[in-house]
Amino acid sequence: MQVTIKGRHSEIPDNVRSYMDEKADKLSRYYDRIMAIDIVVDEEGPKNRVEMVISAAGHNDFVVQEIGNDLFACFDICMDKAEKQLTKVKEKIRDNKRSV
Repeated sequence: MQVTIKGRHSEIPDNVRSYMDEKADKLSRYYDRIMAIDIVVDEEGPKNRVEMVISAAGHNDFVVQEIGNDLFACFDICMDKAEKQLTKVKEKIRDNKRSV
């Protein structure tokens, strides 16, 4: 799984980049078909916007985003949203296999 972290209108410090990379790697626990994760951090004045695009085999891309003042909090909320989406899809697939 490839994790790409980009900064729009700013540079991302190494400690933030490593934090995001570590956390994003853990998403494979929730859905094992993840091929790539693209994270875009956009500074819009005092606000930060974090957008995650998760590409998975055999499924449309998952997109989550959050806007707020604290970059780490925005990223953590995005992670929670992504976990919920991935878990929901995995449960749907599992339930469909069980019902057949």
